[in-house]
Amino acid sequence: MPGGHAPPPADPGVHGLDRHTRLCISLAARPSDVGTRFHNFLYAELGLNFVYKAFTTGDLAGAVTGIRALGIRGCGVSMPYKQDVLPMLDQVDASAGAIGAVNTIVNDDGRLTGYNTDVLAVQALLPDGAGRSALVAGSGGMAAAVVAALRRAGFDDVVIAARNEETGRALAARFSARWIPDSDEHRADVLVNATPIGMAAADGAAQDPAFPRAAVSAAHTVVDVVASPPRTPLIALAERCGAGTVTGDAVMALQAAEQFRLYTGIRPGDEQVRRAREYSRRT
Repeated sequence: MPGGHAPPPADPGVHGLDRHTRLCISLAARPSDVGTRFHNFLYAELGLNFVYKAFTTGDLAGAVTGIRALGIRGCGVSMPYKQDVLPMLDQVDASAGAIGAVNTIVNDDGRLTGYNTDVLAVQALLPDGAGRSALVAGSGGMAAAVVAALRRAGFDDVVIAARNEETGRALAARFSARWIPDSDEHRADVLVNATPIGMAAADGAAQDPAFPRAAVSAAHTVVDVVASPPRTPLIALAERCGAGTVTGDAVMALQAAEQFRLYTGIRPGDEQVRRAREYSRRT
């Protein structure tokens, strides 16, 4: 197992926690229960003495210091921290360095390494890109992973729609794509929302889809990286328009399974991942 010997099985005491329990966490601006349920389901399924907890923070540097100082084994990194966390780490794996974004931190005896498991997860769920065009909403760390996945899947025509011109142009330049300020008039075969638009609001307020109806109606496949709720307004609109869909919880399950392997040294089986995904969707 990476990072030393596996801790012994948990004592069957209160909640199965003891001094040997390894802690893994996540950091997100708007944490949800999806990843927490996914990882904790698999810890229980495999009899591992780990526990997973979601956090948010207004002090990213302090949180990373805490990961190191407290021996927290691993940390999932979500929007908007995926790029900001890079200079705070001791080492960056090629999976993260290639796109300039980290979604996973692994702590090996105080040495923090950043990885990115989003690219492979998104790529695995995309249709074949040969002869197809793609439009990506967003220019942050998740958008970088999405564009990298699109390129790997064979998409030659990739457009990035981002209100932030500086980050949008920079991302487009990195992957030889094209930047536009908004997606209102653009059409593509595959649409990908790589922004928080559609994420469950704390006050329960409804949100508009990340792309207009005309663009969704013209698309072959619509992808939304937002995992909570799994059926976002964009996914619901795509279903009504007859487009194929890829939900954020499907992306989450694949990238989290790889995170799980990095944290524990164990790759859960496909059936275990499926059941963990189902459990993570419970409300």
